[in-house]
Amino acid sequence: MLEDLTTAASPASWPAAYPQGYAVVDVETTGLARDDRIISAAVYRLDARGEVQDHWYTMVNPERDPGPVWIHGLTSDMLEGAPLFQDIAEEFADRLADRVLVAHNAVFDWSMIAREYARVEREAPVRQRLCTIALSKELGLPLPNHKLESLAAHFGVVQQRAHHALDDARVLAEAFRPSLRAAAHGGVRLPLLECRPLKEWSDSPATPRIGRQPGGYPSGSGYPSGSWRPSRKRPACPYPNPGRYEEGKPLKQGMRVAFSGDTSIDRELLEDRAVEAGLHVATSLSRLTSLLVTNDPDSGTSKVIKAKQFGTPVIDEAAFGQLLRDVEPATEQ
Repeated sequence: MLEDLTTAASPASWPAAYPQGYAVVDVETTGLARDDRIISAAVYRLDARGEVQDHWYTMVNPERDPGPVWIHGLTSDMLEGAPLFQDIAEEFADRLADRVLVAHNAVFDWSMIAREYARVEREAPVRQRLCTIALSKELGLPLPNHKLESLAAHFGVVQQRAHHALDDARVLAEAFRPSLRAAAHGGVRLPLLECRPLKEWSDSPATPRIGRQPGGYPSGSGYPSGSWRPSRKRPACPYPNPGRYEEGKPLKQGMRVAFSGDTSIDRELLEDRAVEAGLHVATSLSRLTSLLVTNDPDSGTSKVIKAKQFGTPVIDEAAFGQLLRDVEPATEQ
């Protein structure tokens, strides 16, 4: 089966719209929250047809507690002599440049990378990403779940060191190659999403420094949640929902606003500004949602699809920022 998939797409049948190169990436981190740090990174560079060109790996000193050592195996002592992110940023960027970033649950890897580059006042040279979970869904692969180990087993790839960035990247590269060939053979549109570097961001204060390794997760890491961005509890919006946003008119306090996709302002900052203006930040999209903010209205995310189904107004981040400057007060009851 693997042999058939990897040889099926002939030069003549290869989709012309497919990217010219890929950077298969895995990063290990101190946790899954927005203020967690990268502690190791690996990149396998692949050509247009998924053939491996080279690979690269580095540990990174996160300047803080390393988090769940029992998962990634990197202790404070091991990381203390490792380079800082600012020391490897240029070489990392060279590995990513002019390629589509490929990762398993790519939004996590990209978000961590984008924040690390923001911290050193640089931008990662990545403009598109491809999630292998999304690709496996597009291909209809009969997987029991969306774990990397399940994708690897489907293609007969043997994992040697789970949660080691270099081995995870190798495994993903080997599984991505037949996936890419199968997509090309079937004329499948690759689920590419735009990557938007951060222009504004913030970290939580007072994170434990490296060398201080308590017996649990770092405070606020969110690691057990299974999501890199744990939900934030906010007080209920004090204003009634006035209904949908109308083009050409101001926003009004109480409107329900949802966000989808990458933003150049850190999502939490953007949400905080919306709340401060008297808006209701919604984590999902329903018929009651007043407005969807997204920079990629053709992305095909669940929120974008629902917005089209419900006729929910959609605007981009820049337009939303302008509207936030003058939000109309709520109507007195």
